[in-house]
Amino acid sequence: MPLILHDLEPMHWAVAGIGIAVMLALLFLGSHRLGVSTGFEDVCSLALPAQYFKRPAILSGREWRLPLLVGLVLGGVLSAVLGGGWEPSWALGMFDSAIGLGPAGKLAWMFVGGLFSGFGTRLAGGCTSGHGIFGLANLEMPSLISTVSFMAAGIVTTHVIYRVLFPLVGQ
Repeated sequence: MPLILHDLEPMHWAVAGIGIAVMLALLFLGSHRLGVSTGFEDVCSLALPAQYFKRPAILSGREWRLPLLVGLVLGGVLSAVLGGGWEPSWALGMFDSAIGLGPAGKLAWMFVGGLFSGFGTRLAGGCTSGHGIFGLANLEMPSLISTVSFMAAGIVTTHVIYRVLFPLVGQ
């Protein structure tokens, strides 16, 4: 099945496996959990004076977590540039042709999705990468429950969008 945004074929699954192996090396060699959601809290702690963002769990990883986040963003930009260029766009491929929201609707859709993602991340005590890669590697039961929940929600959402929403508005 082609990707929603570009109608391109997805990358081979082994690429993700290599990426996961690199992240597990971070745990093995540096005794650090990935912590992308905690990294976001780290970024918030730079701007917001709330006590929540001053916890030792946040501040103790700042020296490696912030460079990791910068590297993730720069890696994405580099990938886009090397992959044929990057130009900002409101175009959402198949989603646009099926749903047809304007810029305000897309912004609202992304905002609500971000709220759900942020709420779920805090409710689960971590993000998909933290639980799915590091928590499972450590055989942690809360990570297994969280990862199964993330996967189930993703599968249900994908099926609702592709099999219910797209055909419904396409008629």
